[in-house]
Amino acid sequence: MVWLIGNKGMLGTQLCHTLSENKIEFTGTDSNVSILDYQALEDFASGKEISCIVNCAAYTAVDKAESDAEFARALNADGPRNIARLAKKLGCPLIHISTDYVFDGTASSPIAEDSPIKPIGVYGETKALGETVIAEEMSDFYILRTAWLYGFYGKNFVYTMIRAMNLRDSVKVVSDQRGTPTNCETLAGVISKIIGKRLDGETVCNGIYHVTDLGEITWFDFAKEIFARGVEHGLITNKECSVNPCATEEYPTPAKRPAYSVLDKSKIQNELGITLPDWKEMLGKFINSTLFDKKRIE
Repeated sequence: MVWLIGNKGMLGTQLCHTLSENKIEFTGTDSNVSILDYQALEDFASGKEISCIVNCAAYTAVDKAESDAEFARALNADGPRNIARLAKKLGCPLIHISTDYVFDGTASSPIAEDSPIKPIGVYGETKALGETVIAEEMSDFYILRTAWLYGFYGKNFVYTMIRAMNLRDSVKVVSDQRGTPTNCETLAGVISKIIGKRLDGETVCNGIYHVTDLGEITWFDFAKEIFARGVEHGLITNKECSVNPCATEEYPTPAKRPAYSVLDKSKIQNELGITLPDWKEMLGKFINSTLFDKKRIE
């Protein structure tokens, strides 16, 4: 049985659906079993045949983390250490979700897994520490770094943009930060494939992998495509809204964002034989899906 920790969040909820679709037995926990309490984790696992643990729990409020560093560290590092300790004791693999924010954004070409990490904010620092403590506690792990994540079951850039475009005459979006949007379905699918391969007895090399959709764009590019698809599918009724580029400096935030965070995905595609989709294809699938939550754009 797979134990999904953080099953109520955007990715966790998607993963519940994906595991069910692939007929992979799982159990899920969220705040009802604190990852900060090792004994609570151990008590939950007692008597269960756990074949794999997936950790989707995290502190993800990037700006708030700057003034809430202690709690961010607890959720992003102390919690993963507890989970890793237990996974090792149970003799099962751990799949843990990390982020492009472990890098400083100064690269100019897709970033490989073995590139030096150098976070520029508290969120990135705590996520990087989470990677480190997992590697210290165990060897049978998969750390999946992702970026620009959006999905059906939570607040995200796509819902926010469509709502703003319907309410305003114009929106400004930064055009000097480059990366790759990632549909939660893509990441959940990769997690499910890794689990499936392990359950089938296949050898799946442990380590760090980068997982996003394919492509390289700016947030401004992303917003323009959201507008086009939104109009096409009748989600944006304010067709006169203009989407304009701006510099990061025009919208200062407590936490700095990496200027360049395109992740190199060749490792997971070559070593695990996993094919990743293009970001534009996955955005179209998202907007055209019956699962698209229209209440979030009202």
